[in-house]
Amino acid sequence: MPQQVLRIHPDDNVVVALADLPAGQTVIDRADSLTLVTRVPSKHKAALHDLAIGDPIRMYGVLVGRASQPIPRGAALTTANVRNDANPIDLSAPVARSWRTPDVSRFAGRTFDGYHRADGRVGTRNIWLVLPLVFCENRNVRAMQEAFDRELGYGAPENHRLAVREMARRYQHGEPMDAPWPDSVAPAAMARQLLPNLDGVRFLTHEGGCGGTRQDTQTLCGLLAGYLVHPNVAGATVLSLGCQHAQIEILQEEIARRDPGFCKPLFVFEQQRMGTEEALMSAAIRDTFGGLVEANRATRAPAPLSALSVGLKCGGSDGFSGISANPGIGQTSDLLSALGGTTLLAEFPELLGSEQDLIERCVRPELAIRFADLMHTYDAQAHAVGSGFEMNPSPGNIRDGLLTDAMKSAGAARKGGTAPVTDVLDYPQRATVPGLNLLCTPGNDVECTTAQTAAGATVILFTTGLGTPTGNPVTPVLKLATNTALARRMPDTVDFDCGAVVSGEATLETIGEQILDLVIETASGRVITAAERLGQWDFIPWKRGVSL
Repeated sequence: MPQQVLRIHPDDNVVVALADLPAGQTVIDRADSLTLVTRVPSKHKAALHDLAIGDPIRMYGVLVGRASQPIPRGAALTTANVRNDANPIDLSAPVARSWRTPDVSRFAGRTFDGYHRADGRVGTRNIWLVLPLVFCENRNVRAMQEAFDRELGYGAPENHRLAVREMARRYQHGEPMDAPWPDSVAPAAMARQLLPNLDGVRFLTHEGGCGGTRQDTQTLCGLLAGYLVHPNVAGATVLSLGCQHAQIEILQEEIARRDPGFCKPLFVFEQQRMGTEEALMSAAIRDTFGGLVEANRATRAPAPLSALSVGLKCGGSDGFSGISANPGIGQTSDLLSALGGTTLLAEFPELLGSEQDLIERCVRPELAIRFADLMHTYDAQAHAVGSGFEMNPSPGNIRDGLLTDAMKSAGAARKGGTAPVTDVLDYPQRATVPGLNLLCTPGNDVECTTAQTAAGATVILFTTGLGTPTGNPVTPVLKLATNTALARRMPDTVDFDCGAVVSGEATLETIGEQILDLVIETASGRVITAAERLGQWDFIPWKRGVSL
């Protein structure tokens, strides 16, 4: 009989249901039997012992909540009988914990084929960016997008537009709407590209650049600078109005902070200086096309795996996230750390209760203090507006078994594996130290992936239990399902199935190596992610200040 429940850590006092379990069923936890007194849905938890009000609830070996009502042995945990709680931080604990590096012999000598940039970094894609310095230019950016996407074939598949055309034709001619689609409206093949070494022209829009605080402006310019210096970016076109807070000089200062020798093509067009919109657009289109021709000269060449920078992200999490996909990419992160690569663990609201482990893994005391300070400041700012980290779990998270933020966080933190923490970054800083970096971002899917890209991630590993199409305009985002049911239900958005860990058909070590193989193939351009195929180019800056 397949295993029905799982105790993740020997110190846990709850088990996770691996399938829907009815009341009255007896299940085996290690060598002990447990009779369920209530129904326990798949991914939810059942108490191993009678719990009185205030008793701790432990998962992954850490405190993830307390009983708010008496919970009998064998009963399901719910939002009605559990409240959030987590262990406090102890900065007096020793840091630089010893680490047993994983065996990386299978990857010795492996390379990926990437784009070598002048600053020594290596990109996994060759992208030209078009972006506005201020929201006033969003319309012009979108106009350029329509022109370039339509004529060069870099846009999202047009099957939906073609379907509407076909529906209009049927209506006009009085034909039935539910007839089978003809081949002519099947998803259109990508137009033959004139520039085979250019992976795309991507267009960013945002709602910032003016009207907020000066901090907002500096942060936005820092984020955009992170994209411009990114190794996946060959060059860029920037549209500016002229009078906004986000002046080109601020952007140039932020670029110089990240890359003092910046030498990529960067075309800036200021509408108030150029006069008519026609003059602006004509010059921008002409120079941008010339930039694309120049960017097309770049070719892929072998690079060591130490040149990889990988973001670690989860979204649409479920009760299996901390069992399969999250520790799976944690294994991958450890392999990359051992190989000299860089990984980025973000989502600070989803590290609540796991801080102590990360603190003791910091290679220097000042990093531990910086991490604790960032966590405290962020949580205090959330409480100041009537929220807090404890309010992080979404309705979907709760429905699928993540009842408290500490419970969600304990599973989310497993994305960071066990490697030492080599640096702690605030948003929107760029990562410069190999190894595991902690990056302060929200848990919000797109705000986080937007920030991880600005920090330098050249591939992002995104685990999901509920399914999400999230992508990024610059960095390929690989979606990893926590369970096989999701992978089968949403095959057009999922790139890899980690469900074999839940079923017992694969180990975390095996899954971690398979994921690294997939990262190498993706970084080399031999695998195109589901988000790239869908044209899912999500970009949302995190606005930390108030709006005036």
